[in-house]
Formats: sequence, C-alpha cells, structure tokens
Amino acid sequence: MPILVTGGAGYIGSHMVHALADAGESVVVLDNLSTGFPWALPAGVPLVIGDTGDQAGVAALLATHKIESIIHFAASIVVPDSVADPLGYYRNNTANSRTLIETAIGSGVKHFIFSSTAAVYGNPAKMPVAEDDPLAPMSPYGSSKLMTEIMLRDAAAAHGLGHVVLRYFNVAGADPQQRTGQSTKGATHLIKVAVEAALGKRDRLDVFGTDYPTPDGTCVRDYIHVSDLTQAHLDALRYLRGGGASATMNCGYGRGFSVLDVIDTVKRVSGTDFQVDLGPPRPGDPAQIVASSDRARALIGWKPQHDDLSTIVTHALGWERKLMLRNR
Repeated sequence: MPILVTGGAGYIGSHMVHALADAGESVVVLDNLSTGFPWALPAGVPLVIGDTGDQAGVAALLATHKIESIIHFAASIVVPDSVADPLGYYRNNTANSRTLIETAIGSGVKHFIFSSTAAVYGNPAKMPVAEDDPLAPMSPYGSSKLMTEIMLRDAAAAHGLGHVVLRYFNVAGADPQQRTGQSTKGATHLIKVAVEAALGKRDRLDVFGTDYPTPDGTCVRDYIHVSDLTQAHLDALRYLRGGGASATMNCGYGRGFSVLDVIDTVKRVSGTDFQVDLGPPRPGDPAQIVASSDRARALIGWKPQHDDLSTIVTHALGWERKLMLRNR
C-alpha cells in the first residue's frame, strides 16, 4: 500500500525514498523544497510540493493516493537557529505535525513513523542513554520534537494510530551508491562541514567549545550512517504492518566520537589538512550523548551495516565530490 514520505526530497528523506523504491514500495513525496531537491528522488516517484500544515491539501493527497502509512521527516533541524527563532520551530515542527497527525487519523492512515531526535534527552546524566531515561531538552528544537512525540502518543491512544518514534542521534554519510547525500548549502552537520573544508569549499572549520567534561574537551556524539537509519525505518514499517505495538526507539550505534576525533578522521580519509578554529560553545549543545539502541535491535530486528566512522566519512566525501561536479 502507498507510503507518504514528508520531507522526502531532503537529506534523510531522499535516502528513505530510495530505500523504499529499492524495496518495491509505492511512494509519494510531500516537500516544500525549502531544503530539498527534486533531483534527489528516484525517477517516477510522485512529488507533491506543499506543506504538512496545509490540512486540506494533505487530506486530498492522502485520499488521492490511498495512503496507508506516513513517514514524517519534514522539520526544521538546526539547534542554534531554534534558539534564535523558537516560535518558527514550534510552528514548523510542532504545529504542522499536529495538523498532519490529525489529518492522518481523519483519513484512515494506519501507520505513522515519526522522525524525532536525541535532543529530547538534553544533557543526560548517564551514557549510553536509553528511551526511558529522563527527557530534558536544552533547545526549542528538542522541545518541539518532544511535544510532537507527546501529541502523537496521546492522539494514537485515543484513535488507534499505530506508530513508531525513532530518536535519531547524529546522522551522517551518504548513499553508498552515491545517488543522494547531504546537499543543502550552509548545512551545519559536522561531517558535512568538515568534508567541505577538506575539499576547499570552506576556508576553515569552527569548533564550538573546547572545555566540555569530555576526554578532549569537545562535544561527543554518536554518529549513525544515513543508510542504517533508513533501514531502521524499513524495519519499523515491517514491524507495524505485522501488528507490532506502538513504540519509541533510539537510532545510534552506542559509541561516541568527539569533534576532534571526527576532524582527524576527515583529514586522514581525505588526505588533506585544513584550518580549524577553536571557539566558545553554542547555546543548546549538550556535552555528550550516546545511544543505547538495544530496543531497536531486539524489537524490530535492526542490524546496522555501516557502523564505522571512516566509512561514514568516505561516503560523505564521495558525495561532496560528486556534488561539486554537479554544481560546476
């Protein structure tokens, strides 16, 4: 049955659409193209340009394509931007998601997979962090996602919408077949910025904070390959279709790398040195966050295939080189 992917022309969304198409699924994409690209989609996949907050438009789309399942990626995702523009984030991430959930329930959608974030945990007291640990977001971005989790949980309990919430840790890398990757100009993801610096697309890389309580003083994150993340969605969809109960799961590998670890890996893999400037911390950044992914592995049978930082960087670097040729 057809699947709607919101934000499907964006970074993670386009990987999801390729994975669904590879699996023989029928897919429709809804994207406002604010950070997405039609060329990132497989040939033949319908693209509807619009917003998740357009209730009438989304209802018509769901009816026309007889959508059974929704995978919801569409969101604003930059933590510092959310601190500067909290109301914009609550509108796009929370209010629009509320509209989408209501429309899905009214249209008879059976399954809903929500793209959440490790930012809901804030600065956890212990590592690795598990799904039932305290939730204390440090930014409007994290709060906007947590609010949506709560709305989805309560609406689903009232109306029977089967759902899975996937809390992403730091997504990176690119499609191993190099069909799509992180293509947004001015992206803030560390590995994306570092490979741009390695290829001369940026004149330097800024490190935000060097006195965190971590081994080298820089933030530590759990980096997950985007293809392993999309596999988690495929596994979650299969789980829901098989009658699985609604659940929340972390998507990460369970080990972290510091900012300086990542920079060293990019320099080694690329064979290039580049300027690194050390600066003060940014608001909203926790010192360290690493996932416990035992639940996803046990409940939906998730088995990551790309758990290696050098592999992630290699794929990101390959995509960035391809993007440079495309943009000439």
